[in-house]
Amino acid sequence: MTTLYVSHPSALDHAMPEGHPERADRIRAVERALEDERFAGLVRGLAPKAGPEVPTLVHPVPYVQAIIAAAPREGYVQIDGDTLLSPGTLEAAFRGVGGAVHAVDAVMAGECTNAFVAMRPPGHHAERMTAMGFCVFNNAAIAARHAREVHGATRVAVVDWDVHHGNGTQDIFWDDKSVMYASTHEMPLFPGTGAASERGNHDTIVNLPLHAGDDGATFREVFTAGILRRLDAFAPDLVIISAGFDAHHLDPLAHLELTEADFGWATRRLMEVADKHAGGRIVSVLEGGYSLKGLGLSVSAHVDALMGR
Repeated sequence: MTTLYVSHPSALDHAMPEGHPERADRIRAVERALEDERFAGLVRGLAPKAGPEVPTLVHPVPYVQAIIAAAPREGYVQIDGDTLLSPGTLEAAFRGVGGAVHAVDAVMAGECTNAFVAMRPPGHHAERMTAMGFCVFNNAAIAARHAREVHGATRVAVVDWDVHHGNGTQDIFWDDKSVMYASTHEMPLFPGTGAASERGNHDTIVNLPLHAGDDGATFREVFTAGILRRLDAFAPDLVIISAGFDAHHLDPLAHLELTEADFGWATRRLMEVADKHAGGRIVSVLEGGYSLKGLGLSVSAHVDALMGR
């Protein structure tokens, strides 16, 4: 089993104002965690820069052009209440897309068993035509569509355990029967979507809301009954994880009580599904996680599991 780790220094250059939770220190926390000697066996690669045509796998051309045109040479441009562009954002965003696509290429070609892509800005709130929730391009959705268009995958599953619902991924795949989107998330919480009744036009959207104070036992029960069984029936060719770690009990932006062990457990369960149906193929893409300590602990547990430990 080989695990590919993909990142790039440009993730640090997506600058945010002082006090913004989606800050460069998040990537530094990930890097520190993966410097531990037990991760010496990771295959480490730099995220290539995607061309402007790659995000158009899920975002219309005018949207991508508008993001490029809006990027400032200095200061900040505010897209919505909490999503900003800075002079380093475009490089980081296009390398985030490139890293996700590169990981899919490597996994589908059998160059590695699975991959973890740690870039920012995150992506799962980015809808087809709307940047929001810290997100500009939807990296996980682009990776899923790339797997279908380039590698001929017929069924791709995107599993999202970020504490905030991935409204963008749901929006993109609402009418796409080749992609199953499954999410656990806290409700009520930003962005306000993700009710269990939201199932998509082909019943391939699975939303499992959790509530403030829910712990790992509840998460594991819901994940097993609501996601793993549906995934097994869907039989995906590839599993993509929107790996947000803000459901950790230390996170300041939410109210769930998960520990890093819960993320390790969920990773192993998804690996079992991938082993059964997808030749072990998993691509994990970093989303949220705003406690630096909680993020580091959770990434360690997640990558430990991906490496077969």
